[in-house]
Amino acid sequence: MRIASSVSLVSLSVSLALAAVPVAAQQAITQDPGDAGGSAEEPTATDGEILVVAQRLRGTVDSAQPPLLELTTEDIAAYGAGSIAELLEALGPQVSSARGRGGGGGPVILVNGTRISSFREMRSYPPEAIEKVEVFPEEVAQQYGYSADQRVVNFVLKANYSSREVELEYGQPWDGGYSTQQAEATYVHIAGQSRLNFNAEWNNSSLLTEADRNVVQAEGTVPLATDPDPANYRSLVGDSASLELTGNMTTRLASNGTSLSLNGTYEREDSLRLQGLDSVLLVGPGADPESQLRSFNPDTPLTVNSRTETYSLGTTLNMPLGKWQMTATIDGSRSDARSLIRQRADTSGLLASALSGDLALNGDLGLITPGGFDEAWTQSDSASAKITAMGRPFYLPAGDVNVTFDAGYDYASIRSTDTRTTGPDTSLKRGNLSAGVNVGVPITSVRDDFGAALGDISLNLSGGVDHLSDFGTLTDWSVGLTWSPFDLLSLNASYIGREAAPSLSQLGSPTIETPNVAVYDLSTGQTVLATLITGGNAALPAQTQRDWKFGAQLELPFLQRSNFSVDYFRNSSSNVASGFPVLTPAIEAAFPGRVTRDAATGQILSIDQRPVTFAEQKSDRIQFGLNLSGSFGKATPQAGGGGFGGAGGGTPPQGGFGRPRGINADGTPPPGGQQVRQGGQFDPQRFAELQQKICGEGAPPTLTPELLAELPPGMQERLKGTDGQYDPEKVAAMRERICSQDGPGSGRGPGQGGESNAAGGASGGPGAGMAGGPRGPGGPGSGRGRGMGGMGPGGGGDGKGRWMANFQFTHEFSNNVLIAPGVPMLDLLDGDAISGGGQPRDAFTIRGGAFYRGFGTMLNATYTGSSRIAGTSNLFFDDFIKVNARVFVDFNQQASVLEAVPVLKNARIGFSIDNIFNARQRVTDDNGVVPIRYQPALVDPVGRSFEIEFRKLF
Repeated sequence: MRIASSVSLVSLSVSLALAAVPVAAQQAITQDPGDAGGSAEEPTATDGEILVVAQRLRGTVDSAQPPLLELTTEDIAAYGAGSIAELLEALGPQVSSARGRGGGGGPVILVNGTRISSFREMRSYPPEAIEKVEVFPEEVAQQYGYSADQRVVNFVLKANYSSREVELEYGQPWDGGYSTQQAEATYVHIAGQSRLNFNAEWNNSSLLTEADRNVVQAEGTVPLATDPDPANYRSLVGDSASLELTGNMTTRLASNGTSLSLNGTYEREDSLRLQGLDSVLLVGPGADPESQLRSFNPDTPLTVNSRTETYSLGTTLNMPLGKWQMTATIDGSRSDARSLIRQRADTSGLLASALSGDLALNGDLGLITPGGFDEAWTQSDSASAKITAMGRPFYLPAGDVNVTFDAGYDYASIRSTDTRTTGPDTSLKRGNLSAGVNVGVPITSVRDDFGAALGDISLNLSGGVDHLSDFGTLTDWSVGLTWSPFDLLSLNASYIGREAAPSLSQLGSPTIETPNVAVYDLSTGQTVLATLITGGNAALPAQTQRDWKFGAQLELPFLQRSNFSVDYFRNSSSNVASGFPVLTPAIEAAFPGRVTRDAATGQILSIDQRPVTFAEQKSDRIQFGLNLSGSFGKATPQAGGGGFGGAGGGTPPQGGFGRPRGINADGTPPPGGQQVRQGGQFDPQRFAELQQKICGEGAPPTLTPELLAELPPGMQERLKGTDGQYDPEKVAAMRERICSQDGPGSGRGPGQGGESNAAGGASGGPGAGMAGGPRGPGGPGSGRGRGMGGMGPGGGGDGKGRWMANFQFTHEFSNNVLIAPGVPMLDLLDGDAISGGGQPRDAFTIRGGAFYRGFGTMLNATYTGSSRIAGTSNLFFDDFIKVNARVFVDFNQQASVLEAVPVLKNARIGFSIDNIFNARQRVTDDNGVVPIRYQPALVDPVGRSFEIEFRKLF
């Protein structure tokens, strides 16, 4: 970066340079050997220039869009999660996209800034293994070959970490009725780029019936007084059990950063659902004309007994190729699902007797033959292979042009048989050959002093093509613009045009009839039992999507890693494939022939719920987000280690208006930034030790191979030439830089450094110290001075407490569906509906928590606005709010407890209550009466519930 030659500016630059140089040296020392990419050549300053060099934290994402959320080790620990999967669940809407049509799609997962074959590879990792979490907006997904309707979550792992974990959980509703149990065992070992992980998880849930919640049965379904109550034979929550076994391995193949990952998973899930008692209408000669319902044989209720087994394999190859980073992923799975469905009894003999006049009113149940079993079997295969190449092939005045090429092939097949169908067996296959390109073009740049008065402006372009074996060729393209007029504000706008095919299951799932299903009839205001017909619809066309997004993000100057964001979304689709919508009078009229009614009474007998096509759907909404975090309490003198072994990121500097452009809110250089205007400080202990050996009294005049061998491998690689031998000029330059620094006393005070890392594990980045001061109660570590990585957020910090809060509010401006040309437009915000509930205009979530000296608490609340569904009889859905709370204790920060009960070392106990106020959405009709179909227990069978967990690392 060229600096004006005035005396004042030169003086300022010199002071910044003196602060930044030891940081650069420190980063070289702590660099992971597997991440020692980049040129070993050091940039040099010419006359009249002052050059300041710093590196970004390894594994972070290089993007023009700033992260929406950043979490350090302290922040992560404050959530009290037991795995990466649980951490994502705790983050909730912060990692979900509002852009897509599914109401918050799951995120794209990166590890150390690179793609992985599947989330299976990482979901069981403990949060203690994470150095940092970054959450990026949807546009960043395109850099990695994904579509721009998912947010991106990047997990930066610690360079050296090892743990063995056992977690036990027990939960049940406050009102009882059933319970859940979970047991999980996890092993993780990380050494640079090499990783090994094994996980076993077992889950169990007992049965909850309608009788357990006193559910009132629909009119006409109550048997004779002498018969069993059918509520005992209808399940609200099925009896289920599942087992998952996972193994993951990542190994470094070459010193240039090439790595290979392999993962495999076996999953099995068993479930049993009760669908009521079989029944028959008994009418004798001369009897009252009203039919009498008779249930029989409670030992053989109508049941669905299912088992699903899934086998999955995946692999990822990451390797540099010149200026390009290549990633190849292959992922495949096979799923076998079998269900045994109890048949209704054979009443043909009973019917024959009734017609001959030989049947008494109460019937001869001996004439009824108990039903056997229908069998449904589905085998699903999927495979995906994809190659991406990311690079910066050329340079413009405003910076490097980022280019990503991707190409892949996806395969899916479904084979199924079902004895309940009369048609042929289902056999569907689809192959998808795809290719795409994404280009990020810098227009102006403050860092590179090109159009700096306008701030930073970048353009993003992408295009792709998919050729589907069963659907032809589909295309997609997008354009986006990002503008940062000044350091704390980022604005973006993007447009996506895309064609999408219906899924295989939407096209060709077998037709199945399921009897005895409770349905609310909006035309009559009654709840009846009807037969539902489900399956596929081969006539579904391709969907066309056109989406706009406008967003702004403002970093808050008074709190670290805090920001406010606002996003506006406008989605427009045509030929929309959808499940059959809720049966309003308008929908029944728009899809004639889908509903069968009794000719005499008008009661619904069956509904054909196979997928349909809407002519078009349009919606626009706005979403506000506020992320806040900070610290509280008094700092602990000499604080550093803490939690399990004392690892944990250092406390970054506060962001603010005074932060120079080019420095992130946490004090680190920007992604990809090589030249910045501010360095950082760090705990000098490790640096002092190295400085003493190289520069102190008795140090050799030239660095011997034995002394160089004591340097961290990453630093050794940087000092070698192309022949693999140490370059004398590089060694001399390195020694001069180190010996010219002040050493101890030039950094921050004791205990304010970053990770405890006695053997030079990687952290990198300004503000990450080399030695975090004395360690807390340690656990068995990885042998590299990291211990267990710090269960509590005090690890590696200054001992202060941590707090965080997130607020997200969504308001729908419009949401309209056109069933077909010439048919009135449906307004989903004003009584029309295509789903089982009304569409609220407003919704928000609040999540917050705090952690201090071993005690943590998390609180989240979800609000759903009111809505209605219009019909001959209207349904009104009240607004409601659910509040969940969780508290936990990290015993490693409770010295007195550990002294009394040593077995609690490296242990945590948590207690949570979901739905504290037992809130359920209230649904009423025009008369203010709750329909039988919408009884509270049918809307939410669980209600208030609690869970106790015990977690221990070894």
